[in-house]
Amino acid sequence: MKNPSEKYKDAYKKYVNVTCPIPQDSIRHFVYFSRDRKSIKNHPFLLFSRFQGAQIMYSWKELEPEKGKYNFTIIKEDIAYLSKYGKKLFIQLQDVTFDIKYKAVPNYLLTNEYDGGAVYQYNDDGEPEGWIAKRWNKKVQERFAMLLDAMGNELNREIEGINLQETAIGVNNKTDPSFNEVDYVKGIKNNMLALKKAFPDVTTMIYANFIPGEWLPFNDKGYLKSIYEYGEKIGVGLGGPDLMVTRKGQLNHALAQMHEGKFTVPLGIAVQDGNYIGKTGSDNDYEENQDNGQKDRKNLVPMLNAFAKDFLKVDYMFWVNQKPYFEEDVIPCLSN
Repeated sequence: MKNPSEKYKDAYKKYVNVTCPIPQDSIRHFVYFSRDRKSIKNHPFLLFSRFQGAQIMYSWKELEPEKGKYNFTIIKEDIAYLSKYGKKLFIQLQDVTFDIKYKAVPNYLLTNEYDGGAVYQYNDDGEPEGWIAKRWNKKVQERFAMLLDAMGNELNREIEGINLQETAIGVNNKTDPSFNEVDYVKGIKNNMLALKKAFPDVTTMIYANFIPGEWLPFNDKGYLKSIYEYGEKIGVGLGGPDLMVTRKGQLNHALAQMHEGKFTVPLGIAVQDGNYIGKTGSDNDYEENQDNGQKDRKNLVPMLNAFAKDFLKVDYMFWVNQKPYFEEDVIPCLSN
């Protein structure tokens, strides 16, 4: 009997011989700038029609500097700038960080009223690697829904879409006793519903990639599948970060859900730091700051795009603005 975890391990091989330029397709292509919003200014992507706009990450803390006081000025500035070039903004709303020095949540949440509001998340080696809002805490969910509502009142129809960060987190009941898997999944769904209610007229999406406590296909508690089913039910799009076509982890989770499901909601996939050479920012053997691109590298962009279009059937691709890959590999493929 074949190993079920290797079901899709060769799926990418069908696309390895695809070349540039990439033909016009139905995918809406965005450039992901993470929190580096200033880099959109005079960026080459603005001059190419295949790119519909920019995806920029804004933290909860930036948008709600004080409890109940919201400030969306920077978002409006970015909308205005992009619109001059006929481009749209896709918001990524940040409640998680991958740096222990930085919390994405407002300071008022870090109190007893919200059970501390945020906790460390840990990597596979048990080292803290950032902070996450207590998505499983009902009071935190209520404040998050209020933020979304305020954003929707001002920004609905002004943007292309908005997505919530990935569901994968480095938290369990041992690292935080208030955490449990079932409440976490419920919290994710509550946030998805709040997102849809706040932004009824634009694309809404969540990066649903992994859930603490299960590992597909062997340890399947139905958590991730239920999130994909719920998104389809309420009209929230689904997708994930890291288009890793040779990694069993990604292939058996988000990529399998997209491939196997039948969806009317939009699907999206992000090509993030390291993905242009088959790595991720969380790999121990990958140092983003020292990666300047091998001169003789193979351009994976045509294969990634073909896999996303044919195998995943995505509606959106978010290409990270990583040097030198974006300008040397992505633009030449999508400049027609």
